[in-house]
Amino acid sequence: MTTSTGLRVGMVTFDCRDARSLAGWWARQIGGEVVADHDGWFLMVSPGEHGGPVLGFQQVSDPTPGKNRVHLDLEAADRELSVERLLGEGALEIARHETPSFTWVVLADPEGNQFCVSQRH
Repeated sequence: MTTSTGLRVGMVTFDCRDARSLAGWWARQIGGEVVADHDGWFLMVSPGEHGGPVLGFQQVSDPTPGKNRVHLDLEAADRELSVERLLGEGALEIARHETPSFTWVVLADPEGNQFCVSQRH
């Protein structure tokens, strides 16, 4: 969807130490595929059949330390089943949060980038 400013989200990009490995990991998790590999220093992952933005993985020698400023919020038909699968694929559970109207789990991918998984309504 393009806004009146002409802008739209085209890609969400991660800085990482091993772009090829992390792009492959995320492609498996979202049912997408690596669609561009620029000599291993920058890769793009298509969002798969469920849509969404393209994910970019940019290899850097010194990723930003501490909590990442941008993260993915993923929705699942069965949150607990998806969390268990992600943990089995190498994600780490960071925290669980619950409000009266919304519950989510914070995970980290193999390079420590945090992301959230909630239940699709």
